[in-house]
Amino acid sequence: MTSNADGHQSKQFGVAVAGSSLWLRLLALSTTAAVLALAVTAVIAAVMNGGQGASSVAFGGALVIVFFAISLLIGHFVGRNNPSGAVGLFVATYFVKVVGFAVILFVFGAPEWLHGRWFLIAAVVTVIVWQTAEIIGFSKARLQIYNDPSPSEGGQDGNA
Repeated sequence: MTSNADGHQSKQFGVAVAGSSLWLRLLALSTTAAVLALAVTAVIAAVMNGGQGASSVAFGGALVIVFFAISLLIGHFVGRNNPSGAVGLFVATYFVKVVGFAVILFVFGAPEWLHGRWFLIAAVVTVIVWQTAEIIGFSKARLQIYNDPSPSEGGQDGNA
């Protein structure tokens, strides 16, 4: 079984994830979508609670983006050597992210300037937008799951 998640192209049918790896493309797509959503959220927070609200949105969103980016980077580096194992490792990193996020919040605590409601809103907005962008990105990816049959293997359906 092979995958072209690293950007390689199938010679027979031209199915590929052009350019960089699928994981890096998903990282760029998800980060862009999350930052745009956070910009809108920060403007609303700034109008309602000033700089404290906008800073809290930026901090909450940045924290989520960093933890979510970790799994895509792991997928990128592992996917080059073991494409089928990358998805499993990608899923396993969700547990690490949840624990890491909780550790940061509980060990370091909330800074004095943090507005809790806007921090939470930003985190939820970022998670929803990030996951939506990932799903859209995955759904549009053209991944080769099986090796193309070689022309020397017989008839059209490979059963000669």
